[in-house]
Amino acid sequence: MDFMELINMVLHVDKYLGAFITQYGTMVYAVLFAIVFCETGLVVFPFLPGDSLLFIAGAFSATGAMNAWLLIVLLFIAAVAGNTVNYWIGSAIGHKVFTHDYKWLDKAALQKTHAFYENHGGKTIILARFVPIVRTFAPFVAGVSEMTFAKFQFYNVIGALIWVGGLVAAGYFFGNIPIIKENLNTIVLLGVGAAAFPVALGALWKVYRHLARS
Repeated sequence: MDFMELINMVLHVDKYLGAFITQYGTMVYAVLFAIVFCETGLVVFPFLPGDSLLFIAGAFSATGAMNAWLLIVLLFIAAVAGNTVNYWIGSAIGHKVFTHDYKWLDKAALQKTHAFYENHGGKTIILARFVPIVRTFAPFVAGVSEMTFAKFQFYNVIGALIWVGGLVAAGYFFGNIPIIKENLNTIVLLGVGAAAFPVALGALWKVYRHLARS
């Protein structure tokens, strides 16, 4: 396998997972760990597969190709560790932008972002897990806006558990049903929309009450 073939397999590992397992056996656990860690931990890798990867891995676990429990534990650790590193990077940059006067930076907007994460950050960290690209940047922004580490880590762990455990389990039980396998992204987005709707409704109600008092 040449370098370009390896890159193509990594970028589309959800499609080539079966062949990878056949060729490399248990090495697949290390590869999946690295992909989940990089996608959640480094803002330069938002294009790596996430939801589909977890779902397809769960489906292969149902066939006995991988151990579902080992997969969940390893990818849970990767997701938590990735978000934590991403938060630390954002936090390191955040301290600089808060203490230096940069003309290109809207400090007022940054302060508002910080306040938003303090009030709604937990929901954001959890829901972002299910939205490609957003899940890569959410922990970084949480760090930049100086969301407290304890609060971030609490929701980070909960979000990782729901994301990894939920999608791997869904793949394990339903991944080999063709209609679900072919419409995975739509199903995930519908689920996120259903979860976010009450949050959006609550925010609109607060705005309405504020305007009504004005």
